[in-house]
Amino acid sequence: MKKRSIYDRKMADPKFKAVYDEVAIDLAIGEKIAELRHKQHMTQLELAKRVHTSRTAIARYESGDYENYNVATLKKIAKALGKHLEISFF
Repeated sequence: MKKRSIYDRKMADPKFKAVYDEVAIDLAIGEKIAELRHKQHMTQLELAKRVHTSRTAIARYESGDYENYNVATLKKIAKALGKHLEISFF
């Protein structure tokens, strides 16, 4: 019999899984913004100027701790990075 990993045991708990899934989404958004910005050799300040916001706002969006994403701002960030914003429910 194969032993279940800690991950498998934790994910079997619906409360843990719900928190994990929410945090994973926040991390993914921030990581994607930072990844695209880095690929374009752009600083947070340069991106902020293109989006007409502050460098600290971009830093917040890139952090894994931020939860108050605004769709209009995400669209501006995407456009400034030469991308489009796509939202899906799965």
